[in-house]
Amino acid sequence: MQRSLHLSPNCFPVTQELAMETTTPCNLHFVFIPLMAPGHMLPLVDMAKLLARRNVKVTIVTTPLNAPQFRATIEREIQSGSPIKILLVKFPNVGAGIPEGCENLETLPSMDLRENFMVALSMLQQPLEELLEKQEPFPSCIVSDKHISCVSYVANKLKVPRIVFDGTNCFNLLCNYNLHVSKVYERVADSDQLVVPGLPHIIEMKKSQLPVIFRPGPNPKLNAIRERVWMAEEEAYGVVVNSFHELEAEYVEEYQRVTGYKVWCVGPVSLSNKDDLDKAQRGSKNSYADEIETKKYVKWLDSWPEKSVIYACLGSLNRVAPKQLIEIGLGLEATKRPFIWVLRGAYKRDEMEKWLLDEGFEERVKERGILIKGWAPQVLILSHKAIGAFFTHCGWNSTLEAVCAGVPLVTFPMFSDQFYNEKFAVQVAEIGVRVGAEFAVHFGDEDKFGNLIQVNRDNVKESIEKVIGEGEDKEKRRERARKFAEMAKKAVEEGGSSHCNMSLLIYDIMRVQLLSQRKLTV
Repeated sequence: MQRSLHLSPNCFPVTQELAMETTTPCNLHFVFIPLMAPGHMLPLVDMAKLLARRNVKVTIVTTPLNAPQFRATIEREIQSGSPIKILLVKFPNVGAGIPEGCENLETLPSMDLRENFMVALSMLQQPLEELLEKQEPFPSCIVSDKHISCVSYVANKLKVPRIVFDGTNCFNLLCNYNLHVSKVYERVADSDQLVVPGLPHIIEMKKSQLPVIFRPGPNPKLNAIRERVWMAEEEAYGVVVNSFHELEAEYVEEYQRVTGYKVWCVGPVSLSNKDDLDKAQRGSKNSYADEIETKKYVKWLDSWPEKSVIYACLGSLNRVAPKQLIEIGLGLEATKRPFIWVLRGAYKRDEMEKWLLDEGFEERVKERGILIKGWAPQVLILSHKAIGAFFTHCGWNSTLEAVCAGVPLVTFPMFSDQFYNEKFAVQVAEIGVRVGAEFAVHFGDEDKFGNLIQVNRDNVKESIEKVIGEGEDKEKRRERARKFAEMAKKAVEEGGSSHCNMSLLIYDIMRVQLLSQRKLTV
């Protein structure tokens, strides 16, 4: 990673000249390459839109079956005058042993194909090189998801900076960095607690809750791929983060200090979706049909009092076992409060559907509950005044979208960075209440845990009641959530910390390009 003392935006006042330079047409060309998974793709597309609105040429590279998830919003950006486009590259299904029609983690027919999917990503190296070297103007910079590590080689071949998008926050990045350097996790058993070293807060976690990079499994090929991802991240020019300085100032500054990395916090990028149409269609593959459903959800929400509805969604890669999902559903029912429960991509979906039918659950709750079994317009739902609590898996996108909406959280993490995000929401930001998940069930390992239930219906009901309704503690939590929402909106406005960081990013790449051109003329 390029090392530099890169201070917070408050220490780098953006001059009028710099502001003009980064809002007028220029020869910069940023290429964005998102990972083919909803939680990684959507924020990077939002970031690309924000950059293009600063009159920087932007190209988003994706595969044919992933483009429909954001094509409509990009077409609206183009119509409004933004210099942005989508470029398609063929996904190497055959070479990687993945069935045709599967170009996204969400659509893999089996988790046994995870290794094949990572192999497919590495096979994109040559097609990306050939595609990008033909672009006019020539790419100035590549912003890619950290998991597509082959982009590091592409950027080196093209002699342009590669900036990593990690899809998380600086709290998470600092935790990972300090654990990686200290190796404290190597000295404890899976069930033991450890204190993450070098943090502004005392953060205790079980080893079993840490990301899989710290608990390598039996598959040597997957472990080697993860190690390459880590190494490619360290070699990058810098990192862009979907967060904002005011939300985690201590962690932004400490991460910059201990690593020396160039870090640009430019979020919350979901706020790029300002009108209801963008919010309603964000991530939708069938914009027209989903728009009709969205109107039904909004009309239903309009019928409930302010801050009275529970929104429950466990992410686009929901892999919770049916018995655990059933307990969550029964807990929602037991609150006797209105709720929206999203079951998109439910693990062992047929088993879950059978329970819903046999138990008559939907019929029982139809007066105060909506079940969404497909895509949900999450940003639009969370921003509705009727939402009073968000039962979440603690994916960073979901966590930050709740922050933007001023909605407190009920946390049920499952894997990856989600236990970090729970700690951040509950201990650092103090806008959440945990349900009680004690260990990670990593993506693809669900069958190992069978019918194990981590939290029951009573845990679910009690944690929700701690967030929603009356009481001094609840009001304090809601007030903190409301203040963070105000800070988030100010951060992305002109003169805000994230807006300034975007200017600094543009200026930095302008400087790199200018230096490169000078070398060529010498």
